Order: sequence, then C-alpha cells, then structure tokens
Amino acid sequence: MPRPAEAVALDATDRRIVNALQGGLPVCERPYAEAATNLGISEDELIRRLERLLADGALTRFGPMYHAERLGGALTLAAMQVPEADFEHVTAIVNGFSEVAHNYRREHAFNMWFVLATEHPGRINEVIGDIERATGLKVYNLPKIEEFYVGLRFEA
Repeated sequence: MPRPAEAVALDATDRRIVNALQGGLPVCERPYAEAATNLGISEDELIRRLERLLADGALTRFGPMYHAERLGGALTLAAMQVPEADFEHVTAIVNGFSEVAHNYRREHAFNMWFVLATEHPGRINEVIGDIERATGLKVYNLPKIEEFYVGLRFEA
C-alpha cells in the first residue's frame, strides 16, 4: 500500500516527465529511449527518475491503463470499514486477490479503498463475496457510473 502523502520536491525535469508521460509512452521498440530523447535526457536518467518518483511517493504507480470494459472485463471501486487493529492483516488478505488492482488507506470511516479488475463482469460480485468471507467484513461496491479524465499538469 502506498505510504501517506508527503510533500515531495519535483524539479523542472521531474515535472516535464510527469506532464509528458501522462499521455503515454511512444509505441516503438525502445519507448523509454524515445521518450527520454523527447525530454532532452538520457534513457537511464528517465528510468532512474521514474524509480525515484515512485520510491518517494510522488507517483503511486507507473504503468499502462487498460479499459477493462473494452476488453470484455469489468472494474469497480470498493470500500471497507476496517478496524484499525486489523488493518494490516485485512490489507494482506485483500491484496492477496489478483483482481485487486490497487489499495489505499483513507482517513475516513471507510478507511480502505481498492479497485477490482476482472476478466468478466460477473466476477466482480464473486470476488467481493470471496473478500467478505476471507475478512469477515462488508465490502461496499461502488461501480463507475460516468468516467472523467482529470489530467495533472505541472509548470516546468
């Protein structure tokens, strides 16, 4: 699970990387090399900076975004109210399901939020039931009604 948000200093190059790569990597034999060239840095520097941004928590993930529905699958946001004393144990159980794409702690009565991604729509309810049985806790299914894209851009 990502650590709590902390202020992370981004230099101009970090901001250019985040801005540029939100739109995706080039589709070619060496996408990192081409992206780095477009940014005016070396491929090694780009990879090193991405690894640091992930380690520092400035980025919580870096990878492809698939539209599960377009591939015949499904996804949903789920939430749980987990007793603080059981949080780490329940986290391990929930994260043990391959369908859990990512899982976040929140400062709220519903303190665990995670995304389920499945190969077919009917599997969402099956996995929710499996998680409920494994944890003994209710899982609240919050399916997407409408999709919005919010881009994050930094001044370089």
